[in-house]
Amino acid sequence: MALLLFFFYLSQFALAYGSAVKFLPGFEGPLPFELETGYVGVGDSEEVQLFYYFVKSEGKPEDDPLLFWLTGGPGCSAFSGLVFEIGPLKFKVDVYNGSLPTLVYNPYAWTKVSNIVFIDSPVGTGFSYARNNRAAQTGDLKQVHHLHQFLRKWLMAHPDFILNPVYVSGDSYSGIPVPVLAQEISNGNEEGIKPIIHLQGYILGNPKTVPNLEKKLKIPYVYGMGLISDELYESLKRNCNGQYQNVDLNNKACLADIQYLDECISGINSAHILEPDCGLDSPKPRKTGRRRYLDGHQLLNDEPLPPLACRTYAYYLCRYWANDDNVRNALHIRKGSIGKWLRCNHGLPYNNDVPTSLPYHANLSAKGYRYLIYSCLFHLHAVATMTWWCRTWQLKHG
Repeated sequence: MALLLFFFYLSQFALAYGSAVKFLPGFEGPLPFELETGYVGVGDSEEVQLFYYFVKSEGKPEDDPLLFWLTGGPGCSAFSGLVFEIGPLKFKVDVYNGSLPTLVYNPYAWTKVSNIVFIDSPVGTGFSYARNNRAAQTGDLKQVHHLHQFLRKWLMAHPDFILNPVYVSGDSYSGIPVPVLAQEISNGNEEGIKPIIHLQGYILGNPKTVPNLEKKLKIPYVYGMGLISDELYESLKRNCNGQYQNVDLNNKACLADIQYLDECISGINSAHILEPDCGLDSPKPRKTGRRRYLDGHQLLNDEPLPPLACRTYAYYLCRYWANDDNVRNALHIRKGSIGKWLRCNHGLPYNNDVPTSLPYHANLSAKGYRYLIYSCLFHLHAVATMTWWCRTWQLKHG
């Protein structure tokens, strides 16, 4: 009887967190998969409300892995993961005519074989919000603490998934908080914090690992990909002596080389160097003012749209879709909780207080956790390769 009451309590708890979504504006007919959206309160007095999209596996949800997914940035909505990366939805890319953009089913989603919770994190990302200005202040470590709370609370509210194998996952800048989160979960399990999270490992795509060092790695990368000349590469090595950041202002030769380097790659699409630079999107806006960014703070009305063939055109469509009142109602967004929805909010008050995630990778590997790390050869934002990782681990840990 006590056990039945316990699970009855948990089921009631779950209803307070999430709501089923059977239909979505822009998608024809009922959704061919199970979608739930909701908020989980974390932090002191639950002053931070993290929004999530939960898609059940189309295979065997009771047995399949449970993934918690973060999109990089920091400040990019997990909606990107849902419709542009691994989720079961995608936009039909048509010329925008003022009507609501169309969503279609993605038959190649990871949700074919896994349950995925897409989390808008950190606070201020997507539909997540803070109840006061103090709670809006965040950073690497604070985000990890909030996510750890989120996972345990979410599992308490979804007891059917407490025994599923769990993987924390993400891309780009998530390469910093995800390993830290996995370590904190592991520590919490060892301390006996309930419910136990059956963490099996983590998954990262194009991950940031040592951001300051990776900026240096871009020089040999752009040279190896044929984006700069032999002469410039040799001059950079000779004049800068490996110091490509915070260059001494008296080192005029190095400064001149770096300026020339910037000019050489200024027209390159850093997200995928083989695709055209459409000029309206970047995972992180450049500071030169050369472009205004569709997924950043705003798109000016007089700003030309990217060509239809550019992948950034879909970001333009999602901006209109997510800010539609009917869409927000369907997703059960709390009225007045946020203003304009941004795919990526680069104005977050964010503290980058984890300089490298490499020690966390080493610790997790030593504990026997599984990991999958994949990188695109043509992605300029995260150029570290597995070869570099292995060499670095060997140097640091024998």
